Amino acid sequence: MGNIFSDRISDVPRSFIREILKVAVDESIISFAGGLPNRDLFPLQEIKAATAKLLEESGKDVLQYSSSEGYPALREWISGRYAAKGMEVSPDNILITSGSQQGLDLLGKTILNEGDSVVIEEPGYLGAIQAFSIYRSTFHPIPLHPDGIDLQLLEQAVSRNTIKLMYCVPNFQNPSGISYSEENRRGVADILQGRKTLLVEDDPYGELRFLGQDKPSFHTLMPDNTVLLGSFSKIVIPSFRIGWIAARPEIMEKLVIAKQASDLHTNYFGQRIILQYLRDNDIDGHIRTIREAYGRQRAAMVSAIREHFPPDTYYTEPEGGMFLWITLPEGMSAMELFRRAIEQKVAFVPGDPFYVNKKDVNTLRLNYSSVDEETIRIGIKRLGDVLKGMPR
Repeated sequence: MGNIFSDRISDVPRSFIREILKVAVDESIISFAGGLPNRDLFPLQEIKAATAKLLEESGKDVLQYSSSEGYPALREWISGRYAAKGMEVSPDNILITSGSQQGLDLLGKTILNEGDSVVIEEPGYLGAIQAFSIYRSTFHPIPLHPDGIDLQLLEQAVSRNTIKLMYCVPNFQNPSGISYSEENRRGVADILQGRKTLLVEDDPYGELRFLGQDKPSFHTLMPDNTVLLGSFSKIVIPSFRIGWIAARPEIMEKLVIAKQASDLHTNYFGQRIILQYLRDNDIDGHIRTIREAYGRQRAAMVSAIREHFPPDTYYTEPEGGMFLWITLPEGMSAMELFRRAIEQKVAFVPGDPFYVNKKDVNTLRLNYSSVDEETIRIGIKRLGDVLKGMPR
């Protein structure tokens, strides 16, 4: 048949993490690889009750097709949640998506032409790298520091290039766990002031802060140029794939068209169940439970790293979210460590897929949210033992 595939799909690799998760399905493997919430914290009984109530009271209505924009009452709930944080986001400017990952794809469809310049963080969220690669973007990776993105290099990038879009995860970034300081956020806003660059603020982890104080959203600092992405996956359950985009009206109009071409509308039944759950339960109390658990799990991982990893290993100490980032001693390969670690029944994500132009790096991502504290200690000890036998 010859080559039947488009150029755009031929250039994009499979998700590295999805491939790793296939390896890690062995129940004997302790996996720090996935970005998985803790299943023991899912509100199972509450979701069952919400589903039964919804079917009893609304019957066949909740099984019908719905509008592309999403269930209006759910969009109003999200708008009210923003308002409680001092952010003015109209329900009309919210589009319900099939997870925030679809939000990235819709933004790529509506904003990016081939060759358009996109600023991403380094290391960056590989789901965004994959989504924007489909549209054959030109990436400009900007390194992260402990307090946020490198402002000097960002200034150079926007001065030398016409940056169409900047993508960032300023709260407990995936993969690093780093959060932008308020000063860093204001620095980014100052650099982008007066430019046509669209900043995409992806915030799936913002509710999961267990240390420190909340920082202002870019939507507060530069509302006209910020698009927000959000998700219920990390605070309720991930399998419904319910997320959203918030954007100004002229962008929203095009996003809705792209959404209609993609899947007509997001799972309506899932939207209704989520909203019923939110109405009938204390979501803030549930989030506090998640925060407390993740805080303990993060503390267990940091403590075990200090005990079992080489002293010249650097690690981030996130104030929330689900991940921390390891920089191995100079000369060590995270990919080689991964191969050896799998043999000892422990998995993680090597740093390579979080970069667009680097290979065989000495960095890696660890997830602490999906395993209990004792399992964390066992897994990190195994990893530390493997590290001790690694060549420099």
